[in-house]
Amino acid sequence: MFHKTKGKKPPTPAEIRQRVRRRMTLRGVLAFFVVLTMIRAAFMHRFENIFVCVLALILLALPSIIEKQLAIDIPPLMEGIIYCFIYAAEILGEINSFYTIIPGWDTMLHTINGFLVAAVGFCLVDLFNRSERFTFRLSPLFLALVAFCFSMTVGVLWEFFEFTCDQVMHTDMQKDYVVHEINSVSLNPDGLNTPIHVPIESVIVNDEDWTEELGGYLDIGLIDTMKDLQVNCIGAIAFSVIGFFYVKHRGKGKVAAAFIPVVLNEPGAEKENDKEKQ
Repeated sequence: MFHKTKGKKPPTPAEIRQRVRRRMTLRGVLAFFVVLTMIRAAFMHRFENIFVCVLALILLALPSIIEKQLAIDIPPLMEGIIYCFIYAAEILGEINSFYTIIPGWDTMLHTINGFLVAAVGFCLVDLFNRSERFTFRLSPLFLALVAFCFSMTVGVLWEFFEFTCDQVMHTDMQKDYVVHEINSVSLNPDGLNTPIHVPIESVIVNDEDWTEELGGYLDIGLIDTMKDLQVNCIGAIAFSVIGFFYVKHRGKGKVAAAFIPVVLNEPGAEKENDKEKQ
């Protein structure tokens, strides 16, 4: 059975002005710290950090641009999380090295990213689903599936980006892991591959003994990539389930409502409001 999500009522002009003040305050504070970081990077001649700061400023401006272009209102909670996520990933994570200083920082951000991107994918399809210009209506299960697939696709594209940066720009976005044991295969006398377990007891690099320094085989990104995709998957599943029940019960879920934009001046909205007044 197919459902049409009724959604939330568009905010009043007073509510919009109040939200704009709050978001401008948060975005302004974060942008101020980004500019300070960029000035510090300029004095230190860290031009790659200047690029990251410029990218962060552009990303901080995107939600407002998207709202104006699509005539939607992004809920304050979602917009605030997006701003904080951008600052935590680009400034704290990349420039201030939180990815290496704080254990689990990368895992936390990738989990949140999976959740947020699933919310964005859900919103994009839900906007079409609620529009009067389209005749088709998608089921809640299909909406949740699209949100999940959208989130995982973005996650994979991001890993492509990290790999490309590491190969071309010689960065270390795909963090290394020290592996103390590996599993491989060995060709037995019968010509068949036999699984073998190999504990790593010594590490020789360029004829030098690195056993004490490394303690094992240095993985160059595979474990980090798979871990990032796994936690991205967890975040994507979490919101897909929330979004499914939100649409299933015609927009009554409070959690999903905090992440789903409201269409401003939606066709038919005035008629619904007139019926409610009567």
